[in-house]
Amino acid sequence: MTTATERGSERRANRRQARKRTPIESLPWRVLKNPNPPVQFLREDQVQLLHESSMHIVENIGIDFLDADTLDIWSAAGAKVDKKAQHVWIDRHLLMELVRKAPAQFTLRARDPGKNVTVGGNNTVFVSTSGTPFVSDYDNGRRPGTLADVQNLVRLIHQCPPINVVESQVTEPQDIPVMHRHLERGLAIFTLSDKPVAQAAHGNVVCEDCLNMAAIVFGGREEIKKQPVFAAIINANSPLRYDTNMAQGLVSYSRGGQPLVVTPFILAGAMSPITMAAAVAQQNAEALAGIALTQICNPGVPVIYGGFTTNIDLATGSPAFGTPEGAWAFFAGAQLARFYGLPYRGSGGLNTSKVVDAQAAYESQMCLWPTVLSHTNWVQHAAGWLESGLVCSFEKFIVDVECVAMMQQLYEPVEISPETLALDMIKEIGPGGHHFGTSHTLARYQTEFYRTAVADRLAIGQWTDNGKLDAGQRAHGIWKELLASYEPPPIDVAINEELTDYVARRRRELPVSFV
Repeated sequence: MTTATERGSERRANRRQARKRTPIESLPWRVLKNPNPPVQFLREDQVQLLHESSMHIVENIGIDFLDADTLDIWSAAGAKVDKKAQHVWIDRHLLMELVRKAPAQFTLRARDPGKNVTVGGNNTVFVSTSGTPFVSDYDNGRRPGTLADVQNLVRLIHQCPPINVVESQVTEPQDIPVMHRHLERGLAIFTLSDKPVAQAAHGNVVCEDCLNMAAIVFGGREEIKKQPVFAAIINANSPLRYDTNMAQGLVSYSRGGQPLVVTPFILAGAMSPITMAAAVAQQNAEALAGIALTQICNPGVPVIYGGFTTNIDLATGSPAFGTPEGAWAFFAGAQLARFYGLPYRGSGGLNTSKVVDAQAAYESQMCLWPTVLSHTNWVQHAAGWLESGLVCSFEKFIVDVECVAMMQQLYEPVEISPETLALDMIKEIGPGGHHFGTSHTLARYQTEFYRTAVADRLAIGQWTDNGKLDAGQRAHGIWKELLASYEPPPIDVAINEELTDYVARRRRELPVSFV
């Protein structure tokens, strides 16, 4: 006898088979595996000099941790702590002893086990953009993010195989009270998709709720501690400070067994000295201090070394993304992470453009290529980022998905064998002929090449007849088609009800804003 859940899953599967899948949905689900050696921008002596400089910073200059519990943890571990100043100095031997406890790679579990991802080694995992207060699309323009936008973006992420991880903070739902937003975002990512997820780490209360919701989905708190089920970004408040929310989030999730992506956000010339060498040395010190703290809280808990260092625009003082300096920092950060035996986080779609245009494309590529060539393991902001991270654009999201898919295809192995060399076909056709109708071509034409999901390859006449659409306009039509055809992944009815009840109860219990 079939259950209601099984019958619902069967009906959804039949509907999916009945409709024609869009080109983006037809792209394969895979994690990019780079078989080539990572690009090394730094000499060994330069890596060592950056390391020594970072050790000087943590030992002699120190770092703020604006949380009393965190200060107690550091003090008990043997660091020098000034509780009044909320400042910590860390001996380099203690620091490195702790960093060495972190694993070189780990598996992040998804609701659909076929979508689990391994983070580390030569694997590159792509994550949507996050933390944007605004959204934009060609119908409604630029506007504050809403819960409906969060839900629709999660649906799109779910339907786009090249994006491996669903980010709960893909935009801020500003129509929801501040203290309730994490609940609604969590409900969205766990019910509207079955991919691995990333959560917020904004203080003890938010973290406790996120852990409890994950436990409902995956079988309890002890179960998720054994095998992690979500990751979370921890941003140092550069220069040299972890604020209260980030410190509490780091401690809570470390104790709960969930991976932290410890990421200083440094703008050279503003949050660090103007030189990129100084910026990366400071990034390294801040990242290692946070990573070491995770290992005090829970030795062996997974952690990712995060790099998010770029420069300011010297004419305006504003952040500059997709720059040569930022690309250099990605390469340098990846090399440092490998030096410490840690997975590395970079960013793949950063740009300062206000619209989906050539600038948005070439600045994003200036980020995407360094992340892939340097063996970045966790690529944040791989799809949707616009306007220096203030906006998640529905159209830019679709364009970025195409870019990621093409990068994944590039690193798929190419078979070189007698069958693929096809010398018999070359001989048969000879000079001046064509291969359109050969048995070799006909046997492979449906699978041999990457099939574009967004790009236009029509002749000028056909393109004109189809409305002269540019890439952004085509992307606009694609995301609307995807949402119109969306089918939610199956979820156990009891789990869905328990999640919904938990969110409703916590919304009644929590105030509408932080106090």
